[in-house]
Amino acid sequence: MSEFLPADEAGVQATASSQDVEERSNVSADPHPRAQLDAASRHVWEYVSHSPLHSLWDFQGVPLVAVLKRTATSFTNDNLLSRSAELGYYFLFALFPTLISASAIFGLFARSASDIYVKLLNYLSLVVPHDALGLVLDTFQQTTQHSSSGKVTFGIAAAIWSASVGFSAIQDTLNTVYKVKETRPYWMARGSAMLVTILLAMITLATLGALLAGTLLSHFVREHIAHPRLGLTCGIAVHLVFDVVCLALNLLLFATIYYFGPNVQNKRWRYFTPGAAIGIIGWILSSLALRVYLFYFNSYSVTYGSLGAVIILLTWFYITGLMLLLGAELNSEIEAAAAEKRLKASGTIPRGAKTAA
Repeated sequence: MSEFLPADEAGVQATASSQDVEERSNVSADPHPRAQLDAASRHVWEYVSHSPLHSLWDFQGVPLVAVLKRTATSFTNDNLLSRSAELGYYFLFALFPTLISASAIFGLFARSASDIYVKLLNYLSLVVPHDALGLVLDTFQQTTQHSSSGKVTFGIAAAIWSASVGFSAIQDTLNTVYKVKETRPYWMARGSAMLVTILLAMITLATLGALLAGTLLSHFVREHIAHPRLGLTCGIAVHLVFDVVCLALNLLLFATIYYFGPNVQNKRWRYFTPGAAIGIIGWILSSLALRVYLFYFNSYSVTYGSLGAVIILLTWFYITGLMLLLGAELNSEIEAAAAEKRLKASGTIPRGAKTAA
């Protein structure tokens, strides 16, 4: 009963009584989800924070159905539908300062560079509804025409700060998902959010660049291979290779968010997780479903008028945030289910105890 891989379980058990007394006295005053947990559930989530699984694809003998039930329950308890709306707002809030920064930088160096950036943004049409993307491109082109050195400085600072607000919201939500409190000083949490924001922007830009490179190289191959069928086959093969690169970059994006987001005690880098797989698949399918819906039921312009494109963009951001949080919830519940099984087997918590998801 004194090993926790190997020391964590003993640490949790040694501090259990004092934590129970302290947290029990603060339940009514503290609105954080962790404060509302019973003693057994707190032990489980403490285990998750200190001893992450090596691989989330290994359920440690926990049935898949049990994991899915926990995820559904926790998804509701953590109020992720409302939190996704919050993320959608912050994503929208971060978008246009980012475009101002990009337009200022590209506009100062070369007008052709700005054209290249527009081509990169056009690849967002694969997932972003047409009218919403039109709003993004129009804003970018308008701001590009008025670039100045002052806007570069202000644009970069505003973009990083505004976008980091979005990642700070992700940090707060993932802390709720993993039932941990934010213990880092404000400057450290916000500073890490800004650095991660820059990293995520670079990964996103690399993804768009891979799409553009795949299209250009595929066209080049088809043009320079004399045999039509062979040229077409090679062109498709090149496209598929770059599609795989884009998928790998998307997995890297999700892995980065899931690693740096929650304030768990011991972090473990995982490139490919069940949550990332569900999140990416759900995001792609939901984005395509939104595009199909808007194609056949385009009455939003009558309802919202000139704000229609903004509403669509905000809806797409909402879907993006929802799929991101759904993946994180699945990952956390895989760890919690495995932790509960191990703690019951060791006798740290009673075998008949029912823990909260």
